[in-house]
Amino acid sequence: MMADSPPVTQEREAVLSVRNLTVAFGEKVVLDHLNLDIYRGEILGFVGASGAGKSVLMRTVLRLLPRRSGTIEILGADYDKVSEAERVTLDTRLGVLFQHGALFSALTVKENIQLPMREYLDLPKWLMDELAYLKIELVGLDADAADKYPSELSGGMIKRAALARALALDPDLLFLDEPTSGLDPIGAAEFDELIARLRDTLGLTVYMVTHDLDSLFSVCDRIAVLGQKRVLVEGSLDDMLACDDAWVRSYFRGKRARSIERPAAPAQNPVSD
Repeated sequence: MMADSPPVTQEREAVLSVRNLTVAFGEKVVLDHLNLDIYRGEILGFVGASGAGKSVLMRTVLRLLPRRSGTIEILGADYDKVSEAERVTLDTRLGVLFQHGALFSALTVKENIQLPMREYLDLPKWLMDELAYLKIELVGLDADAADKYPSELSGGMIKRAALARALALDPDLLFLDEPTSGLDPIGAAEFDELIARLRDTLGLTVYMVTHDLDSLFSVCDRIAVLGQKRVLVEGSLDDMLACDDAWVRSYFRGKRARSIERPAAPAQNPVSD
């Protein structure tokens, strides 16, 4: 299913809708009239070759990078047409986990989680402490992690602490940039399970930039592939396998790709009298 102009169906609510987005740095065009929808409640896996512009797109959607043209609607609102107060409200409904966590090294885990609360909310310290401990528990960290500094954490703990901060304001839409990079296979699988559980429990919509084939196969409801400065194809694994683009075919059918064929169920032994 080619995705130059993906249809918006009545059955699904698009919580993020990008239309004709063009991003350039000087004369170098990175994204050219790109279109993308993300629907409520799904985990979208966003993939593409290194340097294709995956992180550029995410940062542009988050208004961290400027765009040359195009529109971006988040939760039904066009950032260009709402007031500054409405933009602030929209920002509180977004959570972001950057690739390396981006925790502030001089702050404890608890203080990192409380940063968004201090910026956007007017809460007493005791309540922010309780909320921080709740988020810490939610992402599977022990309570004693609250008073540790990032330098005292393992790579997996940093990811979870950064995820707790991303969840600090109870967002509707969660952006994850390479969330399993640097994790061992067991840790990566556990993190994928955590994301799926949080989506189901909190009703999140998740936009996951990833290179991890296991994540795509195990937790993503839909996949979008970036290439040639646009979304080449989006849909299910079957859609990926049916795509005739050389990079997509190599990525999903290459030597390191997982087989999507399920093993046949073992034959049952006959019950003897």
